[in-house]
Amino acid sequence: MNTQREPGSPDSPAPPPGASVFDLDLRRIERALSHRTRYKYVHPRVEREGAGWKLVAPNCSRKIDAQGRDIDIACFLPELSGHWQLYARDHAAQCWTLKHSGLTLTQALERVCADVDREFWQ
Repeated sequence: MNTQREPGSPDSPAPPPGASVFDLDLRRIERALSHRTRYKYVHPRVEREGAGWKLVAPNCSRKIDAQGRDIDIACFLPELSGHWQLYARDHAAQCWTLKHSGLTLTQALERVCADVDREFWQ
């Protein structure tokens, strides 16, 4: 699935009241990142993006940003069904590209951490 749009746009679901679920999701994402197989030496951070989360990491290879600034890696947005959409950053087009939808958070994290097709960690 390849659809381009900006996560956090007005058609993204708003976060429900209360932050406890979001805190748990944040901890799950941070814990999963420590088990990834690609670019283990890079220390990404997790930031809010609309109703979801995005991964931001230093651009060590400087392929994407010649200045070596931080770059967006992946974005997780909740669906109204309780599942997640998973986006990769298209750095050339400067937009997010939907890669998968209907995933559990665990499935989305497994795809980002393994990144067999190099969709996220470039």
